[in-house]
Amino acid sequence: MGRHSQPDEDDKSNATETDTDALDSDATPTRSAKADAFWEKVGVEPVEIALPKGVGLTLRAYRMSDTVEPVEAEEEPAEEPEPKPKRGKGKTKPEPEPEPEDVDEELDEEFEDDDEESDEDVEEPVEEIPVFLTLRGRLPLFDSPKALVKFVKSRPPTELSGIDTWDELVKGIKPEYVVASEDDTYELDLVVRNLRGGHDTWDPDLIVSAAEVARDLGYALRIPSVMSTLAQGSPLDDLDNALRAVAEGGLRAVFAKRRARKVGAEQTSLAWRGIVVKINDAVDWRK
Repeated sequence: MGRHSQPDEDDKSNATETDTDALDSDATPTRSAKADAFWEKVGVEPVEIALPKGVGLTLRAYRMSDTVEPVEAEEEPAEEPEPKPKRGKGKTKPEPEPEPEDVDEELDEEFEDDDEESDEDVEEPVEEIPVFLTLRGRLPLFDSPKALVKFVKSRPPTELSGIDTWDELVKGIKPEYVVASEDDTYELDLVVRNLRGGHDTWDPDLIVSAAEVARDLGYALRIPSVMSTLAQGSPLDDLDNALRAVAEGGLRAVFAKRRARKVGAEQTSLAWRGIVVKINDAVDWRK
């Protein structure tokens, strides 16, 4: 699946006819024009994410926050309440009824608290947000397009089912359409190892792309530590900006490389290790 499954050129040249057929079946799939048109129409894209535990597929959309309908997933069965103590021996003495003056004071305090809360109520800003197939705070990742399509067709109460084109997506999605483009393929499993190699080995495209999907997942999965570590103005955000300039090339890339070299390699790899672990722990692997 994706770049992780591409065979080496030497392996191809030495393969027998049977082996070549097997290699062709494992080669990176291409996406048809019909599939491109479908994804553009529904405003959603397949995403492939590689993590230490494996490689999986999901779907991601970007929408304005005020256009995504909240979706309530079924709650887990609640634990049975503890039995109340029986009357009789050992019974706790009831609290005395408050005096009328005490009641008035308590009501006044409650009204004051309500006033303070209403003053603090501020409308959330409307902004573009990432929306995934997240379910009860978890991210299902699928090992095949067929498994992902079967899941979507079952109409689960995921966050993505709150977008405006969900019904159209469910109706039209096909396994052959679920092919992630190169821009939507992320290798989070390689980031820490690359950073540990030192500044001279850092791959700007790898790290910038990993930061993009990690920010999206941190928001979608409500992982505060991931969001704060990659927040605007953070050391990793500054590194991200420098590496973007390096990837773009030109004169700015020279100064950007100098800025990137000032970032501690060990601290950066440790910070990224924490990000990958948190995301990895929030994944449900599905077949």
